[in-house]
Amino acid sequence: MINRIKSFFGDRHAKPGGAGGHHTVDEFHLAAAALLVHAASVDADFDADERAKILELARVRLELTAEEAETLLQAAERAADESVQLLGFTRAIKDKFSYEERVGLIEMLWEVVYADGKVDEFESQLMRRIGGLIYVTDRDRGIARKRVLQRLEHS
Repeated sequence: MINRIKSFFGDRHAKPGGAGGHHTVDEFHLAAAALLVHAASVDADFDADERAKILELARVRLELTAEEAETLLQAAERAADESVQLLGFTRAIKDKFSYEERVGLIEMLWEVVYADGKVDEFESQLMRRIGGLIYVTDRDRGIARKRVLQRLEHS
């Protein structure tokens, strides 16, 4: 799984995403996890709550076992550590993922941002940047954020 995922980010000849996207499930998993790790780390405090939220999202939203989720998180942490820019992650997502998948990813990112109970200016700025780089409209980013906030209010 991990080798296929890693090769996803090295593919600079990506085909544009369509209604269903041009990627494997593994590619979606690592791309999502790498951006989730980046979002959790942007405030220089990747804490236990954020790590737990990413593992939960991997198990629930990506339908992985606990072991697969942990393996994915470790691969995403390595990928995020090796990348100094978001461009490689976001380009791959923009080119290979459907619009609905990109909006879903924005929603997962907001869940990680809110995992520690606060949103700092770096996290807000990162969310605007990622949304723009993966071509998700301001309106859809706002709707995704509101869905997350509503779930948090009811939990």
